[in-house]
Amino acid sequence: MSTSAPHPPTPLADRLRVLAAAALFSSGGALIKAVHLTGWQVASFRSAVAAAALFLLLREVRRRPNLWVLGVGMTYALTMILFVLSNKLTTSASAIYLQSTAPLYVLLLSPWLLHEKIRARDLVFMGALAVGLGLFFVGFDPVSVTAPNPPLGNVLALASGVTWALTIMGLRDLGKRGGDGGSWAPASAFWGNVFAALACLPFALPVVDSRPTDWLLVAVLGVFQIALAYFFLLGGLKNVGAFEASLLLLLEPVLNPVWAWLVHGERPGSWSMAGGAVILLSTVVKSWLDARVPALPAGG
Repeated sequence: MSTSAPHPPTPLADRLRVLAAAALFSSGGALIKAVHLTGWQVASFRSAVAAAALFLLLREVRRRPNLWVLGVGMTYALTMILFVLSNKLTTSASAIYLQSTAPLYVLLLSPWLLHEKIRARDLVFMGALAVGLGLFFVGFDPVSVTAPNPPLGNVLALASGVTWALTIMGLRDLGKRGGDGGSWAPASAFWGNVFAALACLPFALPVVDSRPTDWLLVAVLGVFQIALAYFFLLGGLKNVGAFEASLLLLLEPVLNPVWAWLVHGERPGSWSMAGGAVILLSTVVKSWLDARVPALPAGG
């Protein structure tokens, strides 16, 4: 019998971890709609469970945070709150696709917040994302039991894309300040869930009516859809490059409306599906180009 040390995880195992994370993330829309609690209650209790699970799963979150980590955690908290509220009002497809416009805001704000120049191909990407975004507001999804107010839900989902972009830029800036932005990401996620749970609590209480199933679903959301998904993602990213990871994570916006359709029979409108297709295709093309063409040096 061989007594040599075990081999490190294979690249396939790491890819599967990233895919598992994306699949778990994608369950959010269908599960949020299945909980018979208000959006504020789901956002608060889901994040409370997630914070506790992240604290147990990831040692990195137990480090004492600096002010910048807490600031990034606040923007992440806003993202999670807005995502839950939007899912309660519009279709899962619209909520996830509109949040996926975050790269557009990153490009728009980077010259001012990160002092990063916009390249010519970035302008093309921004234009494509703007077209995809506009399609959501050409014709709103029909009102249904699972999407009672699509216009308001779409606005909240759009806002979650902005706060997600600010979170991404915050982590990037954290790395530029001399710290390891990647190692601080778990702490930002942990504190984001803490802040989200506390911010929503005044609007979540009292809980007038609930079912045991609701609390089970909230636990599943916190433990699996957030904490375990994040655990898999961090493990997979150790050996999976940024380009490949970005493509693998596109499984989330692809599966999210599928679960909502299978569980709730929810059917997004044709304009929303067209807008989502433009956003996803544009992201794939940009990721491929960024992987092939080196970025411009700073100040160049």
